[in-house]
Amino acid sequence: MSVQKIQIFDTTLRDGEQVPGCKLNQAEKLVIARQLEALGVDVIEAGFPVSSPGDFAAVAAVAAQTKDATVCGLTRAVENDIRVAAEALRGARRPRIHTGIGTSDLHVQQKLRTTREDVLARAVAAVKLSKSFVEDVEFYAEDAGRTDNEFLARVCEAVIAAGATVLNIPDTTGYCLPHEYGAKIKYLYENVKGIERAILSTHCHNDLGLATANSIAGVSNGARQIECTINGVGERAGNTALEEVVMILRQHPDLGLSTNVQTRRLAETSALVSHLMSMPVQANKAIVGANAFSHSSGIHQDGVIKCRETYEIIDPKEVGVVDSSIVLTARSGRAALAYRLQKLGYDFERPALNTAYASFLTLADRKREVGDEDLHALVEQEKLVAAN
Repeated sequence: MSVQKIQIFDTTLRDGEQVPGCKLNQAEKLVIARQLEALGVDVIEAGFPVSSPGDFAAVAAVAAQTKDATVCGLTRAVENDIRVAAEALRGARRPRIHTGIGTSDLHVQQKLRTTREDVLARAVAAVKLSKSFVEDVEFYAEDAGRTDNEFLARVCEAVIAAGATVLNIPDTTGYCLPHEYGAKIKYLYENVKGIERAILSTHCHNDLGLATANSIAGVSNGARQIECTINGVGERAGNTALEEVVMILRQHPDLGLSTNVQTRRLAETSALVSHLMSMPVQANKAIVGANAFSHSSGIHQDGVIKCRETYEIIDPKEVGVVDSSIVLTARSGRAALAYRLQKLGYDFERPALNTAYASFLTLADRKREVGDEDLHALVEQEKLVAAN
């Protein structure tokens, strides 16, 4: 089976930065952009240049610094937005303007207070103007998740004819179910004239916790770019998490899809973004959470010690984590205690281990977690008991 490449479009510096309290300065954006390029992302959306002088300068600086990845600037379907973005991207080796407009009836009627025909005309004009500055133009149909498929297809056909190279189909509010979003991508792939000249892109939000599932449904039905952020940061409940979609595609080769992401850099990238954005990663976060490769249940610990694959579908080293963690608690069994004691250089025979285990349980009932210092003290205590 031939393997097809999925482009990874990282919008940590734009959509991700829209989290309240997570504003990055230019120096921080440059640090993250360097890390994203080392990670192997294909596109870095560096910001929204017209939004402020600081964002303009940051996009220009990222564009000048980046060597291999495409650098993208966001605009509305507004002439001044597009001209400002083009100026900010002048120093980019691979510039992309990302322009668009709302297409759902809710956005057309309530937000834009206009008509479908006007939206169609504005979309085409925005793409044509963008195309006069750069070859690579991405069009976003905001709220595509709630847009009528026939009208969405009309818009896609029109912007492809105007020169769009990428079609972003956002589930802006995180409303779609995976089968609905996948079907929408499939419909466009099969019904948009000229679709072979453009790449369909997913851009999913996590309001219902479905961003990752929707993105995978999208690429399973013809999309060839996923828009995502490190740690899933983003407005409201966040965006599709880069580390999740990348590892899903890696762990499911049967999908016939792969990325250029260097997965062993995922943990360090996650930690960097978390630190610079002052946005802690929840402990149970998939792939990069502190507990993603930790085991505290005795049954699980025994299984992992005997064969890691019994309870881990990913080798932690594949994402840059040194090793699995056996966390000692009152739920841990003798196997886990013996394993951790051996790591510290202690080798107990079975009778002595049974005695030590009884003492361990007494200690574990008093503490949430038993650490290495506790184990050293426990061993010394057992030696004293044995000596007397």
